[in-house]
Amino acid sequence: MKKLVLLLGLAMFGMLAPHGARAQAVQVFGGYSYLRLDTQPGNANLNGWEVSGTINGSWLGFTADFSGDYGSPFGPSTSLNTFLFGPQFSLPLPRVSPFVHALVGAARLSTGGASGTVFAGALGGGIDTKIAPFFSYRVIQVDYLATRFGGSTQNNLRISTGLVFRF
Repeated sequence: MKKLVLLLGLAMFGMLAPHGARAQAVQVFGGYSYLRLDTQPGNANLNGWEVSGTINGSWLGFTADFSGDYGSPFGPSTSLNTFLFGPQFSLPLPRVSPFVHALVGAARLSTGGASGTVFAGALGGGIDTKIAPFFSYRVIQVDYLATRFGGSTQNNLRISTGLVFRF
């Protein structure tokens, strides 16, 4: 599953890069991630990191998004890592840049020595505010993150903030 997700991501980047690569911009985001994990018997609050890279045209781009969130909400150590890819639509205004994205890929959950990898998808968006020509602050990014552990859908919420660098 991991190899398939990685191959899909590399193929999409390869398809975008040859067509007018000089007109495209690359942005890299890195920051804090809060995840409200939908579990049984209740919900878990996890904290961690999120890193993404986006190749942008004027308003359409392709994003590769990776995150790791960790905690011990019910005793054993729990971690959820995501590997997501998909289109991102941006509205590049002079001071702020709102965006939305639809990402698909995989999620790996590890709890108390057991782990599994399943399909995952994220729908969300956020707002970047420009600080300098090549530097922005991601004020907020909010994603609905769906996972399919145990044959049922978990409805998770991920909120992120951090720094964006443009090249």
